[in-house]
Amino acid sequence: MCRTPLRCRRRRADQRERTGDAPRRSRDNGGVTLPPDGHPVQVRDLHVRFGEVEAVTGVDLVAEAGHATALLGRNGAGKSTTMRVLAGVVPPTSGSVTVAGHDVRREPLAVKRAVGYCPDVGGLVPRATPWEHLQLSARLRRLHRTEPGWEQRARDLLERFELGDVAHRVTAGFSHGMGRRLSVVLAVLHQPEVLLLDEPFDGVDPIGVEATMAAIDDARARGACVLVSTHLRELAVEACSTVTVLRGGARVATASATEMSGEEGARAYRGLLD
Repeated sequence: MCRTPLRCRRRRADQRERTGDAPRRSRDNGGVTLPPDGHPVQVRDLHVRFGEVEAVTGVDLVAEAGHATALLGRNGAGKSTTMRVLAGVVPPTSGSVTVAGHDVRREPLAVKRAVGYCPDVGGLVPRATPWEHLQLSARLRRLHRTEPGWEQRARDLLERFELGDVAHRVTAGFSHGMGRRLSVVLAVLHQPEVLLLDEPFDGVDPIGVEATMAAIDDARARGACVLVSTHLRELAVEACSTVTVLRGGARVATASATEMSGEEGARAYRGLLD
C-alpha cells in the first residue's frame, strides 16, 4: 500500500521505467514527439571552456522519454554548465549535443522552444509578480493561441507550490526558496518535451520539495524527458531512476537509483568523489 498519492504515482512511474512501458505519445495527443533516434537528449564528448577554464571536460549522456535522470555531483562538477548547454543558453566548445532532435549549436532557438528550463540562479524579474512572469512566458510561447486552458493550469501550479497567495506580489521580496519554486513553475507551465531542473531543491522547504517531485512525476507520466541536477544524493535517487555522477567536469559513473540508494549507495557515491 502507498501512504500518499505522490508515492503511489512515483511507484507506478518507476514500474513503467523498469518494464520499458513509459508512455511515448505524439504532440497531437498532448504528449511528446520523440526524435527519430528515440532519445530526446544525447550528449557526446561535451567540452565547455570559459577562457582558460574548462568547466566540462568530456561528458557523455543519453536520456530517454518518460524517464528522469539526475546529474549528481559536488559544486563545480560541471552540472549547471551541462544544463545550460542542454537549454541552448551556452554553446558547447566541442562535442555533439542534440535536444528533442535539434543540434544545440545550429538550432538554439528550436532547443529553447522544446525545453522547460529552471536555471540554478536568476531568471526572475524583481519588479514583476509571479502572475506577470507566467503571462510573459505564455505570450512568448504563444500559449494563448495553442492552449486555451493555460491560465487554469498556471493557477493550479501556483497553488500546488503554495505561491497562490503571493501571485500578485513582486518577486523582489521573495525568499530564495520561493524563487526556486516559481522557477520550477515557469519551467513546467508549457508542458515541455524536455524538462531541465537545475538545483530545484536548493533552499526549498519540504512542501516545495514534494511539489517539485510531483511535477517531475507528471512530466514523466506524459512522456517527457526529465533531467535534474543536484548535489543532494537522497533527493536525486528519489526523483530519478538513473543517476549520472559528475566530478571535475567529467562523467565518472552512471548507475540506477537503486544502486545509489541507502548506505551502500552513499559509500559508492563517496568512493566516486574521492
